[in-house]
Amino acid sequence: MELDVAAFKEALDKSRVIMLSCCCEIHYSGRAESFLGSGDRLIIIKADKTLLIHQPEGSSPINYMKEGTSYTLVKEKEGGKLVLRCSNIPLKEYMDIFISRVYSFHQLQLEDSAKIQLIGSERDMSDMIYNNPALIEQGFKPLSREEHTKYGFIDVFGYDKNSVLVVIECKRYTADLKAVDQLQRYVKKIKQLRGLDKVRGILAAPEISPNTLQMLTDNGFEYRKISPPKYLERFNKGQKMLGEY
Repeated sequence: MELDVAAFKEALDKSRVIMLSCCCEIHYSGRAESFLGSGDRLIIIKADKTLLIHQPEGSSPINYMKEGTSYTLVKEKEGGKLVLRCSNIPLKEYMDIFISRVYSFHQLQLEDSAKIQLIGSERDMSDMIYNNPALIEQGFKPLSREEHTKYGFIDVFGYDKNSVLVVIECKRYTADLKAVDQLQRYVKKIKQLRGLDKVRGILAAPEISPNTLQMLTDNGFEYRKISPPKYLERFNKGQKMLGEY
């Protein structure tokens, strides 16, 4: 197909997302000097003028230029090849894309202001424990999440059935010796602040190494085997997981 140069320029001017599949060769100068011979590629220009060039296989782009890149599409006088000239002057990056054949051209006005939300974080673990205190033990009553101390934030803070204060430190991966040190500092600080002789410390994690478990018990602390949630509850109300069918 023949690329509509005017439509391409209009898409750039209106900050649309451009997807161009074509056969091309690439000359680049900037982070290094490189040349990529002729081949079929997918060229993506985002609304912020970021450039990504993908080959038919692989997840990473074969080449790219950062946001703020300027583009000029011209036709060579000899041979009639289209040349997409890309330049990012502040970064001293330049790329010429020589297009010999165009397979498809799409321009899209896309909007997306959402931020990615990590599922299964330590915050998700503390929320899960706060909302389901029996995961720790029967009779546990959480008071707060992320209780602030000079050493950081206690993940979950509450009382057990005997009204003894409990400090819970959550780890989303295998708990190590550093986690015990952290729990020890929190417990010590709470004892000082509240003038208490006894404060329980519990380490919640999906796994714990033998050395860490030994250090934990030597300090009079406890371990609970708890894994972080694999999905957000608010996205799952009334909805079955695949394994439940």
